[in-house]
Amino acid sequence: MTINPMQSAHDAPRCTAKSKRTGLPCRSPAVRGYRVCRMHGARGGAPKGKKNGNFRHGGRTKEATSVRRYINELARLLRSGD
Repeated sequence: MTINPMQSAHDAPRCTAKSKRTGLPCRSPAVRGYRVCRMHGARGGAPKGKKNGNFRHGGRTKEATSVRRYINELARLLRSGD
């Protein structure tokens, strides 16, 4: 039995990511439940929808994007008909 509180971090599985530049593996402890460390993508990404918050306008929503694509497709069809 050890008294060192950092022993669990030392015993943790290591990150499986490799450096593009050196080719050496990352030596950070992996996040529990993931194969990589926090710096290499464990629990990464923003939440979807309203949980992400901080909306200024609706121009980048999925609905607005799909409407814009539909209108552009119609315009393309009209131009190709000439």
